[in-house]
Amino acid sequence: MPTQSEQDLGFLRETIRVAARARANGAHPFGSILVGPDGKVLLESENAFPTDGGPGHAETNLARAAAKKYAPEFLEGCTLYTSVEPCCMCAGSAYWAGIGAVVFGMTERRLGILTGDHPENLTMDLPCRTVFDAGRRKVQVRGPFPELEAEIMKGHEGFWD
Repeated sequence: MPTQSEQDLGFLRETIRVAARARANGAHPFGSILVGPDGKVLLESENAFPTDGGPGHAETNLARAAAKKYAPEFLEGCTLYTSVEPCCMCAGSAYWAGIGAVVFGMTERRLGILTGDHPENLTMDLPCRTVFDAGRRKVQVRGPFPELEAEIMKGHEGFWD
């Protein structure tokens, strides 16, 4: 039986593949998946910047789709996995959808160093834990996973130049 950390790493690698697909489709290289209480992938989402602009983040798109498809009581047992730490908008979307856990590979702070002042990704230095801690409902957070940073960064190479 794999440990929680081994499971997390496997699902995070899947988000890296979704992010690569987003980039191949002309969007920003971000991806997320929703995993149910039974460990099965229920939904996945790519970044949608070309069609949705700034709010087209993979995690917000996923949270919106999850909230339409599943009851909050079910989502409380689900986990949103994402390659890069959710921004405050995405953390808020996961919170309001009722998703019970969020797992991310690389911090938003590290992403900000990578993207700099790129006008399509003006990151905020606001950790998702801070957003979740401001809520009345507990959201479990796991991340970052430093062993995946190089893999995640590779998917961003040359994109923000």
